[in-house]
Amino acid sequence: MAFRPHSARLPAVLLREAKPLKAIFRHAQRLGQLQSLVESQLQPAAREHCHVASWREGTLLLIVTDGHWATRLRYQQKRLLRQLQAFDEFINLDRILFKVQPPTVPQGAAGHTIDLSSVAAESIQATAEGITDPKLRAALERLASHAKART
Repeated sequence: MAFRPHSARLPAVLLREAKPLKAIFRHAQRLGQLQSLVESQLQPAAREHCHVASWREGTLLLIVTDGHWATRLRYQQKRLLRQLQAFDEFINLDRILFKVQPPTVPQGAAGHTIDLSSVAAESIQATAEGITDPKLRAALERLASHAKART
């Protein structure tokens, strides 16, 4: 019995044809549609902080990025519930739950930036010239070159 690998297929084809992937893809599309309906009823500032997690048995679970936004949305819960019940997708909506879950990667922490003045860069470069250890000297020169690139 020899192993024969399946021929490669495009991801879009796999999502349409493979039953487990097809179900996951449909569920993701449904959550996307529900997300757009919820966003249409939220204030523009709250949209980026609130995401649909699940919708089952009359309960809509919304994930909120922090406690501040969860509190604000809880104050608007009755209005939001009434407005969402007007949509066919939320006809059986009984309650909305809010769960606070901070983002796993803090926003704005994608890269570390170096803010050094040109005077500081020159000082680091002058220090590097007096160092005999090659690794330390190279590290200081790299640091000084980053500061020079930004000024």
